[in-house]
Amino acid sequence: MKIFLDEYLSVLSLEKNLSENTVSSYRNDITNLFQFLENYNITDPQQIKFNHLSDFFKFLKEAGLTSSSASRYHSSLKGFFSYLLQNKYITQNPVEKIPSPKLSKKLPQVLTINEIDLILSQPDVKNKLGLRDKSLLELFYACGTRVSELINLKVSGLFFKDEVIRVFGKGSKERLVPIGSSAIYWIGEYLKLSRPLLEKKSKSENYLFLNIRGTKLSRMGVWKIVSRYVKEAKIDKEVHPHTFRHSFATHLLEGGADLRAVQEMLGHADISTTQIYTHIDRDFIKQVHRDFHPRG
Repeated sequence: MKIFLDEYLSVLSLEKNLSENTVSSYRNDITNLFQFLENYNITDPQQIKFNHLSDFFKFLKEAGLTSSSASRYHSSLKGFFSYLLQNKYITQNPVEKIPSPKLSKKLPQVLTINEIDLILSQPDVKNKLGLRDKSLLELFYACGTRVSELINLKVSGLFFKDEVIRVFGKGSKERLVPIGSSAIYWIGEYLKLSRPLLEKKSKSENYLFLNIRGTKLSRMGVWKIVSRYVKEAKIDKEVHPHTFRHSFATHLLEGGADLRAVQEMLGHADISTTQIYTHIDRDFIKQVHRDFHPRG
């Protein structure tokens, strides 16, 4: 069965142009299935039936696999068996009858406005890295970008006269996101006083946020910046870079923003993805009712 798997992964890599990490994930998931099927002495994909896959997913559940990981397994196996069926290596797709695992809708951690203010007040703007960090955190909260969008933002993507920035989201989809006056001010200061000291003409490639070597910041670099100032602000919450995006959306909705407008700003293809923030918003509304209603 390894021959079929190698052929499928080659198609994903060479024809579908999927990333090395994605292809590796598919390989691990399908290999784990093959190892499980050794218990049934199965050596040919044609022998794999619905009950074998059903037992495999029961095994994963008993092993403590999360719903998101089980969903990924389902997606990996579905793609593999669809390929086998399409190429007539099998006559029936055993995954078709396996229901996709339901993902639990875990509400994301959100910072309060006071906590955001506290974090934003931590960087020392008198030195070049502190000023960079300040402008980065201001933009992160002002625009609710993904980390990948933040680190790939270029100076040419700033349109301060129009009070927007241009980012490229998932699938390289371009969108314009409004940016507030505070972020505009601090990025302006960073562009005047800090970025010229970090920039190296041959390496910087017009990226907005640079590291000490003059190249664009990495995901890990952003994670370290966020972690540092959360710690310095003495905030006892599990905060990661994406928390700023969650907080951005939640605070907009708490302030009365239209859900469709927030969807557009976040770059969500489906509004159902944005609707998770309405659950947080309802909790906020309930708390306001309890605090301020005479019989709350």
